[in-house]
Amino acid sequence: MELARKGPGEGSLPPRARLNSSAPRQSLNGTWEFRLDEGEWTTIPVPSHWVLEGHGKPAYTNVRYPFAIDPPHPPDENPIGDYRLTFDAAEDFRDGAVLRFDGIESAAEIRFNGQLLGTTRGSRLTHEFAVEPRATGNVLEVRVAQFSDASYLEDQDMWWLPGIFRDVDLVATPAGGLRDVFAVADFDPGSGTGTLTVRTSAQARLRIPELAVDQTVHDSVVAVGTVQPWSPETPRLYAATVSTDAEEISLRLGFRRIEVCGAVLEFNGNPIQFRGVNRHEHHPERGRVVSPEDTRAELELMKRHNVNAVRTSHYPPAPGFLDLTDELGFYVVLECDLETHGFVEVGWRDNPSDDPEWESAYLDRMRRTVHRDKNHASVVVWSLGNEAGTGTNLEAMAAWTRAFDPSRLIHYEHDWASTYVDLYSRMYASHDEVERIGEEVLSPAPFGATPAELHRRELPFIQCEYAHAMGNGPGGLEEYQDLFDRYPRLAGGFIWEWVEHALAVTGSDGKRRMYYGGDFGEDIHDGNFVTDGLVSADREVRPGLTALAHWFSPVRIEVTASTVRIRNRYDHVDLGHLTFRWRTGDAGGVLSVPRATPGRTVEVPLPPEASGPWVTVEAVADAEHVIGSGQFTRFAPTGRPAPTTLPTREAFDPVSMRLRTLGGLTLDGPLVSLWRAPTDNDRYPGWDEPGLPPYAERWTEAGIDRLRTRLVSAGEVDGALRTVHRSTPPGRDFGVDSEFRWHQVSPDALLLDVVVTPRGVWPVEWARLGLDLVLPGAPAGLDWLGLGPGPAYPDLAAGVRYGTFHAEADELYTPYVRPQESGARRGVRTATVATSAGELRVTVLGDDEIAVTVSPWSRALIASTLHHHDLVADGRTYVSLDLAQSGVGTAACGPGVLPRYRLPARPARISLLLEANPA
Repeated sequence: MELARKGPGEGSLPPRARLNSSAPRQSLNGTWEFRLDEGEWTTIPVPSHWVLEGHGKPAYTNVRYPFAIDPPHPPDENPIGDYRLTFDAAEDFRDGAVLRFDGIESAAEIRFNGQLLGTTRGSRLTHEFAVEPRATGNVLEVRVAQFSDASYLEDQDMWWLPGIFRDVDLVATPAGGLRDVFAVADFDPGSGTGTLTVRTSAQARLRIPELAVDQTVHDSVVAVGTVQPWSPETPRLYAATVSTDAEEISLRLGFRRIEVCGAVLEFNGNPIQFRGVNRHEHHPERGRVVSPEDTRAELELMKRHNVNAVRTSHYPPAPGFLDLTDELGFYVVLECDLETHGFVEVGWRDNPSDDPEWESAYLDRMRRTVHRDKNHASVVVWSLGNEAGTGTNLEAMAAWTRAFDPSRLIHYEHDWASTYVDLYSRMYASHDEVERIGEEVLSPAPFGATPAELHRRELPFIQCEYAHAMGNGPGGLEEYQDLFDRYPRLAGGFIWEWVEHALAVTGSDGKRRMYYGGDFGEDIHDGNFVTDGLVSADREVRPGLTALAHWFSPVRIEVTASTVRIRNRYDHVDLGHLTFRWRTGDAGGVLSVPRATPGRTVEVPLPPEASGPWVTVEAVADAEHVIGSGQFTRFAPTGRPAPTTLPTREAFDPVSMRLRTLGGLTLDGPLVSLWRAPTDNDRYPGWDEPGLPPYAERWTEAGIDRLRTRLVSAGEVDGALRTVHRSTPPGRDFGVDSEFRWHQVSPDALLLDVVVTPRGVWPVEWARLGLDLVLPGAPAGLDWLGLGPGPAYPDLAAGVRYGTFHAEADELYTPYVRPQESGARRGVRTATVATSAGELRVTVLGDDEIAVTVSPWSRALIASTLHHHDLVADGRTYVSLDLAQSGVGTAACGPGVLPRYRLPARPARISLLLEANPA
């Protein structure tokens, strides 16, 4: 087949809506015959990707094409897969039918009963071909090329996964039926009434029983009277049918209106925020083959974490996804199957976006995107694509879309001038820049501003990607949300991204391993940049999602010693559907809270019995879903025990004077440490620090990952054993001095006073300031009083609360696909570390708190290991008691650690009680 073209596919029918029709449909999914590169015939499941079924290997790139930039030519090394299916067809299909393909990557040639029907372009777009099936022995043949001219338009930061990976159906098209229906359900927020604009391919009967509508339509406008509007908070859908004598189409109508008013994004007359995520389709074993059950489960998981919007990055999803977003309630930014990001590597030379010869291909992709999903209430914005530069073809896409469907807005991020879009959109803009954009509409336009500049200033602003959720992160969520809440122009945004794209491979030993770029032998790849989600590939919640749920919460709760302030951050509903409950220790109850309308703040008193050391107030929706919480704490200082005697030197190493035993429990430490196993964010330069290397490199250059500690002095001072240590990177003259004063409290307990003082001029900020100990035996768990139940870091500390918590051994760390620092519990006042050899209890004296990290692996091992499944524990337990920590930022893509969360060299002091309980 011809693979070097610049146009769309040929021979398929014009695009139309995905219709829920009474006409018969026969699924052709199942086991097909398959061969690769004209080899031996075997079998393969459809839908699937052949590289995940034992035929070749997947490959991951982010920006770079895995072939030369020579448009429209694909590489010679281009696997070709042949599919063949023989099937019978019922009588219902012989009056007319279409073969429907919902997704083939990247180009296909379709033959039916020996006849060439045509070709496809647009891997994630629907193509239909007219056929006349016979009763038995129909032969469907599909030849698929992994790469084609279309591949230049599909460089979308994901695995290259060829094959027929979405549904294949035979769909009857009865004579006298309806080929297409387009229903626009508009809502007038002023009158509360709905209007339905209906276009049908033939005269038909419209019925909406709930609204007493029963009339003939073709190209019609129908006033339906008072309606309940659709929104993510109230996803109200009306069942409707459009029918002829031959066919009935079922619709679910959601009446709503999205518009721009004075640079503010409004929905049904109310200002809104997108509290959104970017979603690729991904399954760890099946790639982009995601079942309806899995899709529903992940959307429900989003709902439980207060996500109200999804950007379908960077292509239309499987059709059933939109049925669920209509039903469950999400704003959807539906993106066209388009990205040419790899052309940035050559300065955008020959970018198809500005080449007239590619215009028909661009328009075909947009038409197929819009037509298929035009009847979905949840789709509120059409996105032209992603990171495809600029050019006349994108303008043509916008012009066609605006003319065809003016009821929705148009988005495209790379058009920073915003000349042909309805939203000003950016990726990973810094907090400072976002604030300037928010303030922009409040100041007069500069003298001589162009019409394009004036237009852009009138548009709402969104971050279509921000807070890159790669590894331990993202930091900076609070500061972004504060800006979104402060400036009406800022309409929120979409976290990059929802799910990690790791692929699971089960080895001959039966062990399941998670792979990323390069693990399949690719010579061009982008490593673990593909594992950058708020949930793992198995949909395990990462700490970043827990924090995000707090900042996305539609209620904000502030608790003081006597009152609770509650702000309604919903866009459309009051607080009447929520229960507000308080608890402290074993006591608890329900607060009486007024039905505050959106944007309103109310204050209610706490009952007198809410007087424990911490009081928590939660907003609870149906099925015990906690959607927001607040807390007030009032801890008294922890008293200092009276020392009894001087510790014996036999408990300490005679050379280093590090503690070796306590109450019969052997241990090693504590030792001052300033380094952490680099996170993914630590390995990238922050966009806000141009020219500076990543923190991980700066730490290595400074040598804080390999401090050398020597004993300066040891002796008795004021009834305590005083040891002084100096820790210095090799080859450097800056370091830290640490003074430890040890007091014996009981045979099993020591009181430790620590003073840390930096010395010299430090060229780099620290990762942490901690005291490290190594305990015998494997970790068995952690009990603590502090923030929990999950981990937290200075700029990723939302979603945790004060209390007493327990973590099992496998909950002490986050199993990121690439190992890195994780698992710190913050705000700790007491902690008991359990190992197979015994327990160590740590109590923080006075008003101080620490962060506690417990791990079965050393930091050096974590930092040097490329995959979580390769970590091998040595049977010991590594404990860190951190007096201070650096934030985590989002430098893997975006700004690094904000200044307020950095940790410059500084003195510190703390007092601890260490108690041992050997097994």
